[in-house]
Amino acid sequence: MSYLDRDPYGMYTKYRDVNEGPGPRLMGADTLLGNDVYNSKGEDLGDIKEIMLDMASGRVAYAVLSFGGVLGIGDKLFAVPWDALKLDTKNKRFTMDVDKERLEMAPGFDKDHWPDMADETWSKEVHSFYGTKPYTTESIQQPYSTGTGSAHPGESGSTRH
Repeated sequence: MSYLDRDPYGMYTKYRDVNEGPGPRLMGADTLLGNDVYNSKGEDLGDIKEIMLDMASGRVAYAVLSFGGVLGIGDKLFAVPWDALKLDTKNKRFTMDVDKERLEMAPGFDKDHWPDMADETWSKEVHSFYGTKPYTTESIQQPYSTGTGSAHPGESGSTRH
């Protein structure tokens, strides 16, 4: 399934036939649920079951990926750092740089036993596995900082935090 299939408001109509980036910059969270995730080898890694928001910062922290099992039975869930996912506008899905065999060894959980995703030890383990950098309270509070003094929103070239 792709975000185009879950677009009840027609938000992505102009992107329906677009095969190159960057695609929609702002997307509805509900339209991302159920989206397929593949790796660069074209292997199906599962689909997005949930999106976890850091309520203090408003930042998307993780996508919960469902992988394995048959017809939803026996699926293993994985919290994937949002920064580990890339939007593939050509194929209308997400990609992640991880082999299917490696994903089977990722820190995961089952649907009835979710981890405390706010736990720093757990977060470091997950980010280490995917090769992403955990965000800190300081980086969230200073998303526009250039490191050269005080900056105001809009002055920095980067808005991704």
